[in-house]
This record gives sequence, C-alpha cells and structure tokens, in this order.
Amino acid sequence: MTQEQFNDETQTITEVTTIDMVIEKPGAIATTTTPETTTGQFQDIKDQVVTIVSELPVYVSNFFAEYQKPIVTVGLILTGAVSIKVTLAVLNALNEIPLVAPIFQLIGLGYTSWFVYRYLLKVSDRQELLAEIEVLKEQVVGKDS
Repeated sequence: MTQEQFNDETQTITEVTTIDMVIEKPGAIATTTTPETTTGQFQDIKDQVVTIVSELPVYVSNFFAEYQKPIVTVGLILTGAVSIKVTLAVLNALNEIPLVAPIFQLIGLGYTSWFVYRYLLKVSDRQELLAEIEVLKEQVVGKDS
C-alpha cells in the first residue's frame, strides 16, 4: 500500500495547539486552546442526525395517518383496562370501610324492589317500560326507515 492510498483511506485529525505566554505579569496563567479535530465521519453522523430530527414530525404524522385506526383502538383498549382497574380499586377501598358495603347493599335492594314494583308487576307498567326502552333505543341508534 502506498503512502497516498494510506492517506486516502484514513481520516485526518488535525490538532492545533497554541500557547500564549504572558511575560509582563509574573505568575499569570498561560492560555491554551483545545485541539481541533475534524473528521468526516463525525460530520456525516451529525448530518444524518440533523436530517432525521428535522424530518421527525413528517415521519410521525405519516405513521399516525397510516395507522390511525389501530392506534386509536389500542388507546381505547388501554384506557378501558385502566378504567376498570381504577374502578375495582375504588370499590375494594370502599368495601374495606365499615358499614359502607352493607349500606350500598341496602340501597341496591331498595332500588330493585322499587323497580319491580313500578315496572314489572302489572302488564300496563311493563308495556310502558318497553315503550321507554324503544324511545331510548331510537335516540341512541336512530330510527329505522
């Protein structure tokens, strides 16, 4: 391998060191400059990083546009799982407080008794309940054509 080929294949590192001596003031600290290194590889890496960072918003927006439905679905599933976990934790915490669980059971039994008495005992009341359910279903789903 010739010297010229060797120089082409290796990177050149240039170090420049300057020392300024202060003779007028005894005991003064001399200043030195740090060595300057210029490498093509470092510049290439820096250019690549700058290019990627500058185009990052475009990459993210394209990714979100392409995979919007799966991202939203995964987000909803995670949100639902967290909501269920928090709800169960709150119910377990309430269950540990004395007299709260029996009071909630009494409230539930009272509401169930009232619902049965109000809507389920008579035929006319059951028809009224079915009519209210149909109205609610039309509001949510929409009217059939």
